[in-house]
Amino acid sequence: MAAPPWRVLRALLKELRYLGPESGHYRRTAAYKYITEQFRKNQVTSEKLCRAQQELLHQASTYLCLLQSVRHHQALHQVYHSKGELSPQQVSQQVGFKLPQQPGGKGWEE
Repeated sequence: MAAPPWRVLRALLKELRYLGPESGHYRRTAAYKYITEQFRKNQVTSEKLCRAQQELLHQASTYLCLLQSVRHHQALHQVYHSKGELSPQQVSQQVGFKLPQQPGGKGWEE
């Protein structure tokens, strides 16, 4: 079963906060106004099946998935592609491994 409309709306608005300006006024954006207007317009008060509401919910869920995927992609891109050339030690630490230590001490130098 699909998520309830209020949960999809809250998640969409959360993603808008992530994308919005740093000033914290995401409620003044055109996207916020459009999304809330569409959810209010397609709200059903009775328990009857409403095709328009189901279509809106499907579109909203799809758009939410897109926004979340873009945000996760940007985070991954920043972690793995922003530093340029890395040493083998840095690469191994980044993926969670440790390089073996070279044997040292007396007797190994020649």
